[in-house]
Amino acid sequence: EEEEAKLQNGGFLPCPAGGVPSGTTLEEPLRSCRLRSEADSPPSPRSPGGDAGSRALAAPGARTCRERAEPAALPPVPLGFTDVNLNSRNTYEVSRRRSAPEHLPHGGTAPAEPASPPQEPAERARHRVGIAGAGSSFAEFFTRNFFTKRTKELKPAVQSAPGWKLFGKVPPRENLPKDSKIIQQEYEARTGRMYKPPPPSARRKNIEFEPLSTTALILEDRPANLPAKSVEEALRHRQEYNEMVAEAKKREIKEAHKRKKIMRERFKQEENIASAMVIWVNEILPNWEGMRATRRVRELWWQGLPPSVRGKVWSLAVGNELNITPELYEIFLSRAKERWKSFSETGSENDIEDAGASVADREASLELIKLDISRTFPSLYIFQKGGPYHDLLHSVLGAYTCYRPDVGYVQGMSFIAAVLILNLEEADAFIAFANLLNKPCQLAFFRVDHSMMLKYFAAFEVFFEENLPKLFLHFKSYSLTPDIYLIDWIFTLYSKSLPLDLACRVWDVFCRDGEEFLFRTGLGILRLYEDILLQMDFIHIAQFLTKLPEDITSEKLFSCIAAIQMQNSNKKWAQVFASLMKDNKEGDKNHSPAPKS
Repeated sequence: EEEEAKLQNGGFLPCPAGGVPSGTTLEEPLRSCRLRSEADSPPSPRSPGGDAGSRALAAPGARTCRERAEPAALPPVPLGFTDVNLNSRNTYEVSRRRSAPEHLPHGGTAPAEPASPPQEPAERARHRVGIAGAGSSFAEFFTRNFFTKRTKELKPAVQSAPGWKLFGKVPPRENLPKDSKIIQQEYEARTGRMYKPPPPSARRKNIEFEPLSTTALILEDRPANLPAKSVEEALRHRQEYNEMVAEAKKREIKEAHKRKKIMRERFKQEENIASAMVIWVNEILPNWEGMRATRRVRELWWQGLPPSVRGKVWSLAVGNELNITPELYEIFLSRAKERWKSFSETGSENDIEDAGASVADREASLELIKLDISRTFPSLYIFQKGGPYHDLLHSVLGAYTCYRPDVGYVQGMSFIAAVLILNLEEADAFIAFANLLNKPCQLAFFRVDHSMMLKYFAAFEVFFEENLPKLFLHFKSYSLTPDIYLIDWIFTLYSKSLPLDLACRVWDVFCRDGEEFLFRTGLGILRLYEDILLQMDFIHIAQFLTKLPEDITSEKLFSCIAAIQMQNSNKKWAQVFASLMKDNKEGDKNHSPAPKS
């Protein structure tokens, strides 16, 4: 009967008929019945004495009910799921009542504590406490492993700032970061050493110039856990530190003077440009034809054109011998767009061959244009795809391939067109571009006329030997010919080899003096780096001249260019080049076969 009653009651004996004593909570009858069931069953090997935690925490009324229960010889009841559930719930309720009282009167004050039960013998109390500890740990084990959402015994809250994680807050950290003073105090308490700060005279002062190096730490004292410095060592470190400070001060003063000098030169240059702009706008440009060849204008031209009038002066200096109009540019641009569209749609050779240029050559030119545009002034990021001048540069180059199919597109043209686009409008840039490439020197190079290119190289070597004989012999010893470095300079008009602002100044004088100044600029570069080039071999010379240093300044370069004399045996550039052309024609006549009779 008791077994059936326990099964109907969830594995526990029913409550006694006497009722529940007054002053007990709802959980105490359940606990008393639970204790009665444990008394009937033998203790388990894992937890001797049954659920000791609940028995130790039971109310006095529950103990009275258990003492009145008669022991029955029943088989041991296995620990079931309901047993664990109720046990964990009882443990939670007990811990909750420990932390805060439940039954408060309406007044808001806690009730008076009940009278303590009679004192138990010491041996029985110790036994009860030991059983309670084992039972609570057994209950916490099941609570922790099977019911993770149940709350363990509440610990005293630590007042700390809440932490953070990726999605929301995390509980506050229990270990607060220690202050450096606290860490020092703990270290001194653990080691028994007290930190004594050095006297003020031995510590480093706030000096304006200090060496930016960890070696300056030699002036500092060693940590407390290391042996202190001797007097001799401290004096030596003080002397070394003073020397480092003096060197750093000298270096800082030198750099400050250098920066001031650069700023003064920049301000002076800006003032000169502003004053020159007024002269160009108000005096020279309105009277261009009458004043362009005067000595005053040529001197102003040598100093560099103001950026605001540079494009206008370039257009006037280059001229328009081809009589190209903006309407003609629009016509060739529309042809280029139609060709791009046809090639992109069909990709076949459906177009009619135009002026001796095959469809394959034109297709190669279009692909080469796309490739070269992406490599034009890459540091500016304005001519690459998506940049503000990408489509504009593509249009100018495409229109030129339609305008001059006999020349087509050659690598290096993109740099020349880009410099013109930066200083002129679209149609004006195309007009200046087409007329500039129509000059004899540029036409010989871009059409790859080997015989004409050799004449230019021979004329360059004449003035090279005249102005830089030592470097000329050094190049001759390594068989280093001008075509190795001059081709890149002439094809791009120095816009790829020199910084952009310096290249624009070279263009200024090139528009004034013509092709002669291109070769004079090359000799100026060789003169500027003559001492360095004399110490190099063939490979290093070729690499150096292909990629010039980026820190080259216009003042140094133009001073070297001014020192170059373009005169040989009272012959100027044009006369030397004409004599070379004449000698070449006479040689061709001498080697030509005799006419048949």
